[in-house]
Amino acid sequence: MREHFDHIYLEEHQRVCHFRNHYELTRKNLMAKNLKRLKRSLEKESKFEAAKCDFFPTTFELPSEYHLFVEEFKKHPSTIWIMKPAGRSQGKGIFLFRKLKDITDWKKEDYFHKEEDKTDREPPETYVVQRYIDNPYLIGGKKFDLRVYVLVTSYVPLTAWLYRSGFARFSNSRFSLDSIGDSFIHLTNVAIQKTAPDYDPEKGCKWSMLELRRYLTSKYGHEVVRDLFLRMDEIFIKSLHSVQKIMINDKHCFELYGFDILIDDTLKPWIIEVNAAPSLTASSPTDYDLKFGLLEDMLHVVDMEGRLSGNEKRVGGFDLFWSDGPVASDELALHCGPPLTYSTNSFLGCYNDREEQLKQLFKLSPLAK
Repeated sequence: MREHFDHIYLEEHQRVCHFRNHYELTRKNLMAKNLKRLKRSLEKESKFEAAKCDFFPTTFELPSEYHLFVEEFKKHPSTIWIMKPAGRSQGKGIFLFRKLKDITDWKKEDYFHKEEDKTDREPPETYVVQRYIDNPYLIGGKKFDLRVYVLVTSYVPLTAWLYRSGFARFSNSRFSLDSIGDSFIHLTNVAIQKTAPDYDPEKGCKWSMLELRRYLTSKYGHEVVRDLFLRMDEIFIKSLHSVQKIMINDKHCFELYGFDILIDDTLKPWIIEVNAAPSLTASSPTDYDLKFGLLEDMLHVVDMEGRLSGNEKRVGGFDLFWSDGPVASDELALHCGPPLTYSTNSFLGCYNDREEQLKQLFKLSPLAK
């Protein structure tokens, strides 16, 4: 992509849906490296702020950090680990293991051999190995993760929009640690789950974010759930901050990220990965409506027609929740609890009346007069 950038001139009205080095956040190994660096820098300034960076599991890059991983592995011999190719998606190449001998087949492809054995060998594919979160929050005995959409229109200053709608992706089988080789239990990717023998395409394996928030609120109350979702906001912002200084900013660029978040049984959110090109394939009519609205609202935020004033805090289903700092909210959190004004402009999992909001917004637009 950078090769094309370096040889073309973009007109004022033209936009590109990626930043030049977006992979700093969206490749699993680089995301882990940047989050670790952010945590180290925060430890020098504030232990309190650094403590907020404990939202990603212990991670190593293989083969380059293999020996560091072995040291950590020996400290926690009963831990389950998960191996992921750094540059693949849709659950491809992922597997779990408990013992070092379980990755013998993979190690045959690496370069941990004598120099004379390395001739004519292709370099190994880069993997990340992470501590597997073996206590996920379960609904109906099944594991799930969340897909959350964050739109970044600038890194300097950092300007980020959070989409109200999203979904929870469920596994097709009940959770168990007795079968760590069963991807239908441990991987929630739709590309994996739809190949399960008993998968029902009509029912699917998704809940809307609104349904999930209502379910959690019915069990734990508004305050607990509000705290959970605010901690997710912290994950989104900290992740973007981890790459802000190294991301090549360009006024012609924007990016829609798909954050994958896992909630454990203590209601702690964890970041799993960030997708640079989140799937827009619809698995149901409801999914189609969500993604169609997402794309339409994204184009409204990017505003290539110049219809917006630039002072909007909400456009359709997107809420501006960071603009060189947290954005204060002017709205009530409808369907998210008691009628209290949120301190920050974040409404993930709240009622998304995007069509009504857009009608009102463009009725007031300067171009509508």
